[in-house]
Amino acid sequence: MTQAPAATRATRRQHDREIVMLAVPAFGALVAEPLFVMADSAIVGHLGTAQLAGLGVASALLTTAVSVFVFLAYATTAAVARRVGAGDLQAAIRQGMDGIWLALLIGATVIAVVLPSAPALIDLFGASDTAAPYATTYLRISSIGIPAMLIVLAATGVLRGLQNTKTPLYVAVSGFVANGVLNVGLVYGAGLGIAGSAWGTVIAQWGMAAVYLVVVVRGARRHGASLRPDATGIRASAQAGAPLLVRTLSLRAILLIATAVAARLGDADIAAHQIILSLWSLLAFALDAIAIAGQAIIGRYLGADDPTGARAACRRMVQWGIAVGVVLGLLVILSRPLFLPLFTSDPTVKDTALPALIMVALSQPICGVVYVLDGVLMGAGDGPYLAGAMLVTLAVFAPVALLVPTFGGGLTAVWGAMTLMMTVRMLTLLLRARSGRWVVTGATR
Repeated sequence: MTQAPAATRATRRQHDREIVMLAVPAFGALVAEPLFVMADSAIVGHLGTAQLAGLGVASALLTTAVSVFVFLAYATTAAVARRVGAGDLQAAIRQGMDGIWLALLIGATVIAVVLPSAPALIDLFGASDTAAPYATTYLRISSIGIPAMLIVLAATGVLRGLQNTKTPLYVAVSGFVANGVLNVGLVYGAGLGIAGSAWGTVIAQWGMAAVYLVVVVRGARRHGASLRPDATGIRASAQAGAPLLVRTLSLRAILLIATAVAARLGDADIAAHQIILSLWSLLAFALDAIAIAGQAIIGRYLGADDPTGARAACRRMVQWGIAVGVVLGLLVILSRPLFLPLFTSDPTVKDTALPALIMVALSQPICGVVYVLDGVLMGAGDGPYLAGAMLVTLAVFAPVALLVPTFGGGLTAVWGAMTLMMTVRMLTLLLRARSGRWVVTGATR
């Protein structure tokens, strides 16, 4: 009678160790990435208001351009992990190389679009006449680093698929340090101003890409994998990533709609919304780290033809997601008297943010389930379902959010709509998880 519980406890401990080993370094790498923009802002901010405003507009464009292609990491992680589970490391690294070549092609295309259209893009985002020249300069120079960042995404996916999240952490931290040193030296030491900040970031980004390429190329040579571009493999990587691109664009649309509605409500509401959105994004990093672990672990189990192990790992990760969500929610509620004064001294903004902040705290367990199951289904290569589910979520969220200015409720109602959005996502993901249709074993889906 004691054998089954003991075996269950041993399995749980094994899953817990794997989740912690993969999620903790992944969290560190995720947090390190936004520090690039923060470091640039801190350094450029001392040049003047116009320069900082220009950096803000250009950074928003660059962040959007890179985040839209995050599928390069997600799809590559799942595909590589499956082949690792199947015991074919050569094919795993070959798959990773296809993702990297795809990243290069996309990066070159983005540069070709951004360089000539930079002034028009800056104008589209509403930059002032004084900020626009600085924004254009920063955008044009920084676009040279876009292929590097896409290579970093794809190569990060390769290493995650190989169950290695420590190397991405080391590279991210090293890149952040190099970015800061180069920015200070080029902006102030060389007197290049905002152009120096852009060049410093580009150099750091290509340095990170070079480190990743060295690691992947060494792995390819060790296991006899070809480094040459393969049209069939690149096309397969693009096809696997396409549904995840739809998912990402739908999510970006949701965030844009929420911000646009908050802006209509007034200055205090949009200011409070930006504060809460920054916190929401930070909380998402902790939950996304578990999702990343899920991508790697689930892909490996399915590749090893172990559906029982995949289901058990899924259950345990959902438990982790709920537990972490509860902890994060409690931290938000307990820290709110300290958190809000860090961002604003305006009592109106504080009063506007407080009820919405509590709603965000209460929704964290739901977010925990959503992020974990998102990672599980990505690891299973279930991209088409994720795309469809996110389109359904967008269709439910958009009319509710857009009606907020008409029916009232202020920013709290906006974040009520955001909570509804996460609830719909949770329900669609739970339905898929319980159906078992995501459990497709083998080296390829």
